[in-house]
Amino acid sequence: MAAGVGKTVAMLRDARRLRDEGIDVVCGFVETHGRAETVAELGDLPVVPRRTVVYREVPFEELDLDAVLARRPDVVLVDELAHTNVPGSRHGKRYQDVETLLDAGISVLSALNVQHLESLHDMVLRATGIDVRERVPDRILHRADEIVVVDVAPGELQERLRAGKIYAPAKVERALQSFFRAENLTALRQIALREVANAVELRARARLRANRALDAPALEPDDGVADAERVMVSMSSIPSATQRLMRHGARLAGGINSRWFVVYVRTPGEAPERIASPVLRSLTENIRIARELGAEVVRLEGNDVADTLAAFAKERGITHAVFGRTRQPVWRERLLGSLLDRFMRLAPEVDVLVVGARDGDAKPGSEAP
Repeated sequence: MAAGVGKTVAMLRDARRLRDEGIDVVCGFVETHGRAETVAELGDLPVVPRRTVVYREVPFEELDLDAVLARRPDVVLVDELAHTNVPGSRHGKRYQDVETLLDAGISVLSALNVQHLESLHDMVLRATGIDVRERVPDRILHRADEIVVVDVAPGELQERLRAGKIYAPAKVERALQSFFRAENLTALRQIALREVANAVELRARARLRANRALDAPALEPDDGVADAERVMVSMSSIPSATQRLMRHGARLAGGINSRWFVVYVRTPGEAPERIASPVLRSLTENIRIARELGAEVVRLEGNDVADTLAAFAKERGITHAVFGRTRQPVWRERLLGSLLDRFMRLAPEVDVLVVGARDGDAKPGSEAP
């Protein structure tokens, strides 16, 4: 939920329990923040020394990924999953280090605040006004065998803060007036509990599908609930609008446990030699974010965006489509019809989710595909 709720302490206690059961556990990177309770829990757990990286003449400590891989423990603790590594590291983000460890067959215990989850960014921003910069793609959460909520009531967390158990005394009052306001903590707590409830439901659905597969081995892949639903997000060249659409798509696909696609249609007016450099950079960034969210990115070419999207939807069996509400002039919409209207006429079998426009998403007179 937030700093100070006890995530690292809970992780260390789990590690000690595993060690007592004879499992080879090491601490790859555990951040105590100098908190007495956390230091005490670390105790005599084996620690892989950190790697020191000098950047702009300042030394930083990072997870020594190569050392952990060479040590090959059964389980490694890697704290602060959303951390950005110092330039020059093998990976830009710590969650990428964790993916490397998992791919090598090493289990990982880690900790994450809910506001750092990529698909929840817009929800957190709307609820708290906080624009979280360091984020972790949802695919990391989907790889977890177990998710544990470390939950503390907002009032108790504020008392911990006042008692100096989270930050130094000089930072307490400012924190209470900003991130640690009761309404922010309550909102984050609700988001965290809802997210875990969704994850539990997905696991239950997965078990149900597995049981059905055992009972009916001849079941066709698209029968029942097995991959019967698919989500498509229409990509725009407007970065803020498209990123919100993609997060909606990621949450929708996660909720129904389906494949999902982010589709960009390049019209003749957007040929490489004609497209503006800022638009091209936006498209590249949006494609990167889409892949981090777990989407399959599809680039198509066509004279008419609605026709091309509808044809793709029919070809791939799309059941849900996510579009943004555009702000084109009324006269143009009446004359030409909106992209959304045309798509719905061409693909009436697809359920459509329309995400409202926000200030700054698009200039009047522009319609994003």
